[in-house]
Amino acid sequence: MTTLTTPRLRLRPWRETDRAPFAALNADPVTMQHFPKVLTRAESDATIDTIIQLFQTNGGWGPFAVERREDGAFIGMVGLNRPGFTAAFTPCIELLWRIARTHEGNGYVTEAARAAADFAFNELAAPRIVAFTVPANMPSRAVMERLGMTRVADGDFDHPNLSEGHPLRRHVLYAIDRPA
Repeated sequence: MTTLTTPRLRLRPWRETDRAPFAALNADPVTMQHFPKVLTRAESDATIDTIIQLFQTNGGWGPFAVERREDGAFIGMVGLNRPGFTAAFTPCIELLWRIARTHEGNGYVTEAARAAADFAFNELAAPRIVAFTVPANMPSRAVMERLGMTRVADGDFDHPNLSEGHPLRRHVLYAIDRPA
């Protein structure tokens, strides 16, 4: 299984001890405000189970658990995914993240996302990676821009996993091509 390191962080496969802090993160209404709903403990655990399966299917990569190197504290999830829906930009590799509110504002997401993007380009030979979110999620959009991603012209889309009329259905799409 793949582990990535940055000066302050370790992106690694998931452990049983990640379940409780990940459930707390997923139950926080502020952290989850740009997602369809907060998750129950069972839903959060099922998400980890799905991610563990993705690591096996993908040959050791996926949405990584992220911990601080200095103390091993779990801070959230950053990594890569192949979206399971059909859209104009799929198939693709998506860069994604979800971090506990107590760890926001430290540059952790940008640092970890940069490592995941480098892995996608250098190890997976991805020609392009994408990220998407709801238009109102300005913190995530700022991370995308810090990473050098740009909003795809005419790339906005209705997320097919959300019903017609859902307030979070509309998404903006950002992308970055592999450096030459």
